[in-house]
Amino acid sequence: MELRELLSLTFLLPLGGTFAHTRGLMNKPTKGISLPAATCMVIANMIGVAVFTSVGFQVASVPSAWPILALWGIGGVLSLCGAFCYAELVAMMPRSGGEYHLLREAYHPVVGFLSGWVSLTAGFAAPIALAAMAFGRYAKVFGSPFDEADMATALVAVIALVSLGSVPWLGRFLTVFTVVKVVLIVAFIVGAVAFGGGTHNAFTFKPGDGALFWKPEYAVSLVYVMYAYEGWNGAAYVAGEVENPQRNLPRALLYGTLIVTVLYIVVNAVFLWRTPWGAMLLKPEAALISATEIFGSTGGRSMGLLIALGLISTMAGMVWAGSRVNQRMGEDVPLLRWLSLRNAAGAPYVAVLLQAALSIAFIHTGTFDQVLKYVECLLLMSSCLAVLGVIWLRITRPDAPRPFRVPLYPLTPLLFAAMTIYMVVYLGQQHVSEFLWGLATLGVGLVIYGLGALQLRTR
Repeated sequence: MELRELLSLTFLLPLGGTFAHTRGLMNKPTKGISLPAATCMVIANMIGVAVFTSVGFQVASVPSAWPILALWGIGGVLSLCGAFCYAELVAMMPRSGGEYHLLREAYHPVVGFLSGWVSLTAGFAAPIALAAMAFGRYAKVFGSPFDEADMATALVAVIALVSLGSVPWLGRFLTVFTVVKVVLIVAFIVGAVAFGGGTHNAFTFKPGDGALFWKPEYAVSLVYVMYAYEGWNGAAYVAGEVENPQRNLPRALLYGTLIVTVLYIVVNAVFLWRTPWGAMLLKPEAALISATEIFGSTGGRSMGLLIALGLISTMAGMVWAGSRVNQRMGEDVPLLRWLSLRNAAGAPYVAVLLQAALSIAFIHTGTFDQVLKYVECLLLMSSCLAVLGVIWLRITRPDAPRPFRVPLYPLTPLLFAAMTIYMVVYLGQQHVSEFLWGLATLGVGLVIYGLGALQLRTR
């Protein structure tokens, strides 16, 4: 697979128990993830490859700088809407598991199980495989002599081993690599501003800029921008391991999303300001082109290293998040009890190793792109249902404690839900067969859930 093809795939990128039981979990002692580490979890899950690949397609469909930057601002606002909603939910129900946990508590266990089933089968493993392959390709740009698939496999294996360590150790690992990623991005921005030569495009309003906001191409571009923002809910997957989750989880979700929004807007402003637009036009390797234009022949290699190193924290965050979904399913579903087994460090080692094995299988069969296409709609619907759960719980459980409350309610969840539904409809129209395969996956999940319920009744 060529680099251009691989990078273009980034546009396709995220039983039992009661609410009263969850409330009781709030009083458990702290687990070891600090606020900075939880914030890094959000940042690590958000900043992947998409922000470095999309501007070349945006200049083709939205040929003006300010409307393009507005895309990234709107994407940040919509992601903040989602983060506000998750902040209210996880502060009410601070247990790890992400949408699996939130949906089973807000609606019904079967809804949560189906969301978790998608995550278990491919929802995390396929994006991890994609990120690992991107790492291999960008390492090649930097000059690595090794085969891309071998490097991708090795990286998945190393991160899986790291994920078998204690929670504090994993938090430190993720924090270090996330800080390195952010520092390198900031260094690129500062260097681009300070470097005097090369292209300096003017940022001026053009006649017709306002009309661009109402064109279908603008809405489609926003869909792709939202892919780059996926991961803003990262800390929700490890809520049960965060110190003082009622206080720190909302802050981590909001701080992480705000930091990434600022970085996204500024780094795209640099791409648009310092790079000839014609050179980036319809090219997914826009960041490499921009770095080469600004810093010379070594610029592209340095950008390749930046992105490759940044993908390490992205993968670590996804392995951590995905394994906790699997672990929580194992704790709740008798048929999947083996997923909850932990090692001496407290890590769900079966869940981690299963996820790594699936990711490596996707790498070597070359199927991760197809899998991503068919699970994307399901993942979007899960996050949409979770956000709408804020409204549902305000109606059905108005007196439940809410340490954090969504501002501008109900506008905030409705804005996010509207955008997500638009994305689901768009993807469903573009990838009909993959969408049908997604429904088939849900059907298999229903069968598994039914078998588990039958097993409980026959005991």
